[in-house]
Amino acid sequence: MKDIEQRGLYYEEFELDTRYLHRPGRTVTEADNVLFTTMTMNTQALHLDAAWSAQQPFGERLVNSMFTLATIVGASVTQLTQGTIVANLGFSAVAFPHPLYHGDTLYSETVVTAKRLSASRPGQGVVTLEHTGRNQDGAVVATAVRQVMVWCQDAHPGADAE
Repeated sequence: MKDIEQRGLYYEEFELDTRYLHRPGRTVTEADNVLFTTMTMNTQALHLDAAWSAQQPFGERLVNSMFTLATIVGASVTQLTQGTIVANLGFSAVAFPHPLYHGDTLYSETVVTAKRLSASRPGQGVVTLEHTGRNQDGAVVATAVRQVMVWCQDAHPGADAE
């Protein structure tokens, strides 16, 4: 019997200008938002206080933008970096152009915009990923550019065992 273990992509497998659609989507609940907001000690009333938020421009509580960011990145892990990442190097160009509300379904996609072999770490490469989160209507609710360091296939510890 052949065993197949789910994993992310090795450096060589990332394709430039390819969009990876991460499914399924994630319908965000009030409980998700309140739990994440309180766990991270964010006391912003815009996420917690329904009465106060009703008087604000959006007219209701918004999903914590850090939850949105974490979810769009998290949705990419099994398809792109599970077991093949060395390190998350950083984020840039993070934006939240449209709010996410309780009950919205968040869909995530990633485009590979650049890749290069590491000059200082043989057997590893740096990949630039552009993450986008959309709601169920297709409105972009979050974008972020992320750089990750990943293993090259032949250099990955345990590569002989695969």
